[in-house]
Amino acid sequence: MSLFQTIPSRDPGDRTRPLADRMRPRTLNEFVGQEQLVGSGKPLRTQIERDDTGSLIFWGPPGTGKTTLAQIIAHMTKAEFIEFSAVLAGIKEIKQVMADAERAKQYGTRTIVFVDEIHRFNKAQQDAFLPHVEKGNIRLIGATTENPSFEINSALLSRCRVYVLQALAEDQIVQLLQRALTDEERGLGTLKLRASDEVLAKIAAYSSGDARSAYNVLEVAAGLARGIAGKEVGAEITDEIVKDALQKRILLYDKNGEEHYNLISALHKSVRNSDPDASLYWLGRMLEAGEDPLYIARRVVRMAVEDIGLAEPNALSLCMAARDAVDFIGMPEGNLALAQAVVYLALAPKSNALYTAYGAVQQDVERTAAESVPLHLRNAPTGLMKGLGYGKGYQYAHDLENKTADMQCLPDNLRDRSYYHPTNEGVERRIRERMDEINRRRAQASADKSAELKKES
Repeated sequence: MSLFQTIPSRDPGDRTRPLADRMRPRTLNEFVGQEQLVGSGKPLRTQIERDDTGSLIFWGPPGTGKTTLAQIIAHMTKAEFIEFSAVLAGIKEIKQVMADAERAKQYGTRTIVFVDEIHRFNKAQQDAFLPHVEKGNIRLIGATTENPSFEINSALLSRCRVYVLQALAEDQIVQLLQRALTDEERGLGTLKLRASDEVLAKIAAYSSGDARSAYNVLEVAAGLARGIAGKEVGAEITDEIVKDALQKRILLYDKNGEEHYNLISALHKSVRNSDPDASLYWLGRMLEAGEDPLYIARRVVRMAVEDIGLAEPNALSLCMAARDAVDFIGMPEGNLALAQAVVYLALAPKSNALYTAYGAVQQDVERTAAESVPLHLRNAPTGLMKGLGYGKGYQYAHDLENKTADMQCLPDNLRDRSYYHPTNEGVERRIRERMDEINRRRAQASADKSAELKKES
């Protein structure tokens, strides 16, 4: 049996297929999420509707619609669609498909090749696609959960447009679950199941933005509800049933009714409060419950820049190293790398000066985005620009004795604005001293400039 087959026609009423597969959107109008890509007038939607997608790479976490988008393209396009997995295919199979696609082109038939988990292909396998993408024998659509910058050959990547898919929001997953409960053709509608918004929100919260995972939990919960109620129609999916469906993850992770975000919040606030014991405990609660360690690693990196900042600049490097260690050695070995990072953060000197400063910058940027760059800070590569005053009055700091010019670098209406106010914690104490020294130098430069102007007058 060939690995390379066009998508078969699927009976929407086939109840042997998993709910997640039955509920897969068939059109862009059914698709939920990724509005930045497939919303009305957005570039990917326009390309699909025009049947002019070219070669694409879909990059995003599991359950965000990468395969679904490829299949929607398959149903809307006028090309032959071939789908296979990078886990199963080898170089021999790839070359055979490329040869078939080249022959098909001679007869006026275009071919779209969809490769799931394309990051699993090695360099030789990826290179096999390159000449056929260049010649236009195929349109390649690859799906990957890994950063294509690191996992896909640059030559191949340069010939594809990369679209980044985001994890679905909880309200979007709730919308999908509600659709599954009421859809009588493909979903669970004929069972007349009942589930409160709170129950569906709990499923969504623990799906981590993965629609497939949410559908799987709902399907298990539906079976449990019917068994407990002793009837095929009209059963209710309760909070307790959802806990049973989630099994260990929910029992450990939500033992006292806490939501997903409450535990990561507890870890973050324990670190902020310099409590290494509590930090380790909340970390352990999440890891032992089955939380994605890379999700925790991302949040730990956030803690390093939000709550530690320049009071201990090495914190960010250590957290990035912990992230890389988790990615490299996996779990459970990687749990100690995360433990080391959170204890280091908990014991490090704290400062939110950068966090506060950037928040103030964002507010000013929002109201002053149209402000012009001062003329003396602009480059003047042409005579016309020089004639208009570009670069006039710029002072090259390296040529000055104290290396600091009395020169305005903010727009006029923000002339004296100050954002970053370092604390006396850790390295920021030295940064504060350095800033004070720079301010003294600038004041001296201003005084010298004033004295020189008075002398000239």
